[in-house]
Amino acid sequence: MNPRARLALALAWLGVLLLAGAWLGRHLSLSGDLRAFMPAASTPAQALLLDELGEGPGSRLLLLAIEGADPATLARQSQALRASLASSPRFAMLANGGDTGLDAIPARLRPYRYLLSDRFDAAPLDEATLRRQLQQRVQDLGSPAAALIEPLLPADPTLETLHLAEAWQPSQAPQRQYGVWFDRSGRRALLLAETVAAGFDPDGQAAALAEIDAAFSGIAAGTGARIEATGPGAFSVEVGGRTRREAGWIGTIDSIALVLLLWTAYRSWKAPLLGALPLASAGLAGLGAVAAVSDGVHGITVAFGFTLIGVAQDYPIHLFSHQRKGRTPLASARALWPTLATGVASTCIAYLTFFVSGVEGLRQLAVFTIVGLATAALATRLLLPHLLDPEPVHDAAASPRLARWWTRIERLPRPRAALWALAFACAAVIAFAPGATWENDLAKLAPVPADALARDARLRQELGAPDVRYLVALQASGTEAALQGAERLGPLLDALVASGAIAGYDSPARYLPSAATQRARQARLPGPAAMRTMLDTALADSPFVADAFEPFLADVAAAKRAAPLHPADLAGTPLASGLDGLLLQNDDGATALVALSGLRDPAAVALSVQANGARLLDLKQASESLVQAYRERVLLALALASVLLALTVWVALREPRRVLRVLAPMALATLLILALLRGFGVELNLFHLVALILAAGLGLDYALFFEHAGDDRAEQLRTLHAVIVCSLTTLLVFALLELSSIPVLRAIGSTVAIGVAANFVLALLIARAPVGRTA
Repeated sequence: MNPRARLALALAWLGVLLLAGAWLGRHLSLSGDLRAFMPAASTPAQALLLDELGEGPGSRLLLLAIEGADPATLARQSQALRASLASSPRFAMLANGGDTGLDAIPARLRPYRYLLSDRFDAAPLDEATLRRQLQQRVQDLGSPAAALIEPLLPADPTLETLHLAEAWQPSQAPQRQYGVWFDRSGRRALLLAETVAAGFDPDGQAAALAEIDAAFSGIAAGTGARIEATGPGAFSVEVGGRTRREAGWIGTIDSIALVLLLWTAYRSWKAPLLGALPLASAGLAGLGAVAAVSDGVHGITVAFGFTLIGVAQDYPIHLFSHQRKGRTPLASARALWPTLATGVASTCIAYLTFFVSGVEGLRQLAVFTIVGLATAALATRLLLPHLLDPEPVHDAAASPRLARWWTRIERLPRPRAALWALAFACAAVIAFAPGATWENDLAKLAPVPADALARDARLRQELGAPDVRYLVALQASGTEAALQGAERLGPLLDALVASGAIAGYDSPARYLPSAATQRARQARLPGPAAMRTMLDTALADSPFVADAFEPFLADVAAAKRAAPLHPADLAGTPLASGLDGLLLQNDDGATALVALSGLRDPAAVALSVQANGARLLDLKQASESLVQAYRERVLLALALASVLLALTVWVALREPRRVLRVLAPMALATLLILALLRGFGVELNLFHLVALILAAGLGLDYALFFEHAGDDRAEQLRTLHAVIVCSLTTLLVFALLELSSIPVLRAIGSTVAIGVAANFVLALLIARAPVGRTA
């Protein structure tokens, strides 16, 4: 192919990639829902955890603190911020302790206050009660609270509105100064914000935080005040930002170093550019395949998928290193294809086992990796050779330095006994190393600084926000039964608060009593005629004008004849944000959740609620059991993958000793990686397993090509050159990941870096052909 045709093909290939990337960028739907990477729940706690991961009462809360100015200024800024964000579609609820009065209850629900309030459960709304309330209002009008009380009087002389507004405040509400919440020191104004975006939606959380920052910047300009946000959403944004920053500088260094390395290895500026085309094709093909078979692509699929197809960057390197004078690039690709195809087919067949895992995220990962690796291999075989110069700049087999290295390698013995001893030693370290083998606590993988977690804990305690670990759950046949059960738990929970076992609680019955309770309160309300007679009698010795309370009479009459409120009736109201997270409805019925704050005695709480048909759920324990179940699925898939991989290599090579020489380095390197990690006290997690898969794929690639070289010295030197370049590029990329502050990146980086070194050395010792065997 002449130079003009090669340039046209390269531009066409690049154009297709750009078009595919643009199309995917516009149509690809990325998901951050962790539930896609979790197995099906097998316990009620696990089922609830999957629901709570991003949508529970604690996971969508942002805890805000304003400081840096005098208390009066902070209070004004708190009120201004709440008013500024009140109409934002990104927030379901904003609270700062200043939302009392009629505005706390939508107008259409105000007549229902007598069905929602528990004030008259013990003493009915009769003439004596009404007279006492009116006398108290006379005193209130002469107090500093007159400005707040006077607008409420015509419709609400008993102040049920204020009573409900107070009841709907957090169970352990902070102190108030200047009408808003402050911490105990009085130097920080506090707010609670509940986002519409789920906790697992980092983009939605980032948009909400950005809107808070923008609004506050305008409010606090020139005052020196500053705002701090914590909570699961804030942490996810912080972690995402840090990951992007670190990936940015690591990727920049990697790119520069890889370009220099490939240029040094091949003395050609084309090598880095052309070598990137198969890998880019693999990534776009993998994304397109997942998008075609799924509603959306999970972010973890993208991250892990690009990690696992990293082995595809070796394919063009093998082609570059095996070029020689007198053979066209197409002929070189044809000669390499059986070995390359064996490695790709073995790996792809192994990934098929992810389809039996029962986890949607792993199925996506399998599709991404299989399609990506196959695309990279086919691109290297069918397209890339046409872009290479017919005559290579140099032949790796002509390198005197490589020749000297290979001569020394050939003198190395095949230490079978030592390798068996190494295998047994590694197995012993893995089995008997002190400490836990597996890390089940997801919190330890989060790169949130300890001081940030401490600030979150302090703010959560100040605000009385619910504990995101413990919940009381009561399952019932429907919402009515669930609400009745929550009401029965009320006295018991009050006793636990009194005993100090918990500091407070938030129950769905606080926001919406059961229909049975509403009907009972409705039955105790006086009828319209009786209510008017009672009011006239109570006003006889009162300074109030008789007709001033017509709105009150109308509301009581409306409450007397109204149908009970149900959860659907609260949609779009402030009550819905509190109720939705605590009353879960599904096909099997409903679950009432009670969020606890300040839990000090889990055992006592568990024993008490169990006697009333509820259970205390430990979501941390549930998350650990889910992680364990997920790991077992992955390990089962890997075990099946190992069997299929060995069978594929057997079918390709057909000779037991050759098969053993190819598989032994990979197996022994895997044992060595695990032994080193466990020996240094590292608890293994999912990310180590993903990295082990990649390391095993690299080891298979190295061993296959050394075995393929046979005893053809020129071919041996070209293979040595290719594997050295492959190892250095991979080692460079993953060694830099070890410098990251992100535990996930460090786990992958350290595992693959060890694997590259171990697989390279062991492939040289085991996989090279015995002297005298013809390729």
